[in-house]
Order: sequence, then structure tokens, then C-alpha cells
Amino acid sequence: MRNNATSVGVFGWLALAAVSVACSEDDAPPREDPCTNCATGGVTGGAPNATGGASTGGAATGGAATGGKATGGSATGGSATGGSATGGAGTGGSAAGGAATGGASATGGSASGGIAGAGSGGVGGGSSGMTGSGGGSADAMMNFFVTSDSSKTANLGGLEGADMRCQMLAAAVGHGAKTWRAYLSTEEPAVNARDRIGDGPYINSKGAEVAASKDALHMRTGDAELFLDEKGNRINGQWMGSPTPNEHDILTGTLEDGTVSKGMTCDDWTGTSGMSQVGHSDGLGPMMNSAEPYSIWNGSHTGQCGNTQPGGGAGKLYCFVGP
Repeated sequence: MRNNATSVGVFGWLALAAVSVACSEDDAPPREDPCTNCATGGVTGGAPNATGGASTGGAATGGAATGGKATGGSATGGSATGGSATGGAGTGGSAAGGAATGGASATGGSASGGIAGAGSGGVGGGSSGMTGSGGGSADAMMNFFVTSDSSKTANLGGLEGADMRCQMLAAAVGHGAKTWRAYLSTEEPAVNARDRIGDGPYINSKGAEVAASKDALHMRTGDAELFLDEKGNRINGQWMGSPTPNEHDILTGTLEDGTVSKGMTCDDWTGTSGMSQVGHSDGLGPMMNSAEPYSIWNGSHTGQCGNTQPGGGAGKLYCFVGP
């Protein structure tokens, strides 16, 4: 009897405990699954806030990252190393090159090559690119130069073609934002070279003043030390120690006072027959003769439209910033 009573007592107690537990579960508010939407990580790695939970395997390394909301998560692979962009906001910046490592906002800074284009690392990692594709630089005040390039004939494509030539050479040394004009006169329509240029003072590529005003410019003589090309080089001429060949004959079609030399503009710089008017950039003739007309920088003598070389030419031009 004691054994039976004991058995009944035990089983009765167990039944009562089961009912009690069932009532507790039903009365308690529902528990949210600690790994809802956790995907691969989350609880798989352990309990919340434990070794395999919300820390190591949860929202950081394997939780909401690997199988959940993002690829790199919010910590190890999140906004730092692999965050909002390719390189993240920290290590790689806001884009491929980042604000820190590679420049301002793209691979090489604000542009492909720095401020203007020549660099490769932008603001942070490379050069500023101020000089552009030419790789050289000229004084910031430069508004006059002799062209470093040349032309075998006086067919320049008219004033438009000559102006474009000045513009491109200036741009190569960082002065493309200015409007450049070739110092040339034409007959049809009638254009005087002096009216195509600004009022001065005229500053060469090394920052030296060539003349203070337009009148002063047309009263001075040529000078190898001042009439420089856009890169700061002297033009081959009659000066002592000059390299050869002589290239000091500069196409102008212009008289000493800056007005058109009629019949000497090579069909207004579109032809290869007839004669041109040229000036001496160095202000010198044979044996370094500095007397007139050799000294005149814009109207020393005539040249050939079909071949600019005889007499000491190379089809070079004077370029000024326009008015």
C-alpha cells in the first residue's frame, strides 16, 4: 500500500507541475526569437551577447552581415573597411580612392589628375596638376610670348587658325583660360595687328615686362632676352652663342607702327604665294647689327609665303592676350 500511495503521489505531483508550467507559458508575453532575420550567423554561433552571438557571430562578423542585411556588416566589414563605398569611409574613403588614401572623392582626387589634370593622386596622394597636359609652367602674369612651334609656309588657316595655335601653346603651360590672339594684320577685312592685343603692360613667360603700354611696345626694338617663347626659351637668332638655324623672322604682315603692311599678308594667312612682312624677335641683323631695320621686332623686312626659312625664319608668331 505504501508503494502504491507513493507512486500515486509522485505521478500526481508531476501532473500538477506540468499544468502549472503550461499555465505559466500561456500567461507570459511571447518571446521574440533572438535570431529573427539573422540568417547564417546570429544564434548559430551562440547565445546573444555571448561568444558566438551578437558579437563574434552575430551582428558583427557573421550576424546581420554574412547572411543578413549587408555583406560587410556594421563592424568588421562595415562602414570602415568595406562600408558605404568600394573603399569605405575610413580606409578607402568615400569612393574607390577615398578621401584619405587616394584623394578627395574619386580615384585621383577631384578630377582624374588633381586640380587640373596632370597629377594622379588628387589632393592627398599626388600632384596638384596645375600645369595640365604640357607639363611646363609659365609666370602667372604672362600675356605675351613667341611661339615655340613653327610653320613651313605662311598658310596659317587665317586669323582663326593662327589664334588657335596661340591658344593651344598657352594652354600647354597653364594659361588656356585666357583668350589669346596672334599678332597679325590682314587686308580683307582690314585688321591692324595692334588692335588685336590688350593695352599692356606686356609680361613674358618669365614674368619680365616687355613694354608698359601699347605705344611703348611699338616704339621699342627686339630683344632676345625678353622676346621669349611660352616655355621661357630664347628664339634662335643673331645673338652671341645662339644655336642654329636662325629662326628670328616672325610673321606679322605689319608695319612698325602696328598697322597692316599691304600686299604682305600672304592672302591674309591662307596662301603660299607672294611675300610676307616679318619682324626680328632679337632685334639683330648679320654680325649682331642692331641698327634699323634689323632692330624692328614687328616689321623688319619681307619674307616668302611659300617658304618661311630663307632669310632666317620658321613661321613663328607673336601671341598676346586679346583686349
